[in-house]
Amino acid sequence: MNKYEIEAETRVDRGKGASRRLRRDGKIPAILYGAGTEPVAIQIGHNDMLLSTENEAFYSSILTLKLDGTAEKVVLKDMQRHAYKPRILHVDLQRVDETERLTMRVPIHFINEERCVGVKEGGGLISHLLTELEVTCLPKDLPEFIEIDVRALELGNSVHLSDVTTPEGVAITALMHGGDGSRPVVAVQVPKMAIEDLEEPAAEEIEGEEGLEGVEGEEAEEGAAASTDDAAAEAPSEKKDEKDDKKGGKKNR
Repeated sequence: MNKYEIEAETRVDRGKGASRRLRRDGKIPAILYGAGTEPVAIQIGHNDMLLSTENEAFYSSILTLKLDGTAEKVVLKDMQRHAYKPRILHVDLQRVDETERLTMRVPIHFINEERCVGVKEGGGLISHLLTELEVTCLPKDLPEFIEIDVRALELGNSVHLSDVTTPEGVAITALMHGGDGSRPVVAVQVPKMAIEDLEEPAAEEIEGEEGLEGVEGEEAEEGAAASTDDAAAEAPSEKKDEKDDKKGGKKNR
């Protein structure tokens, strides 16, 4: 496990005005609490803290806080950042009692994604539905991350909370006391483009249908024209027969 040290001093002044002055001086207002001890207002150097936060393991490690020359173990419980500037506004640190279980959020590392069956053979895409897990354990068992192997994951399948294997002594908080383990953590899904292609008819089919409609229309028009011509041809013949009948009648008289 990586080791991180934080240099801090006790903070006397309180309030918004005092906090603004600290930030202008390159300090972060912070609070230290836990382990059955009264909370203490402290201040931390901003740049050193910002540099430490660039490491993923910093958020899930046991940290060494050196407060006024005395070292103690702590964990980072909360951090407030500026909305758009690379600036930390406030930090909450919790003391660690080696005999008490603590609850922390740790990142998930997905391995063998490039060898995933659902991607290589099924053409699917891996979807990370969770990127961190909340775990409960003793400080000595706190992992930097939880590893999930997706190599055997097939197209359309998911890894759920109940499928996740944790190190010895580490429990997923959501599964404690009979919690529901059906929540998906990672899945291999059919690409959206493929779904749209299945739902929409192919361009060739549309052209084919239009072509058939055109042929049927032409055939119908030709049939109508032929019927008109036949009727026109039959009409003079009928008139001729009528004239012949009249002539015959006159002769018979």
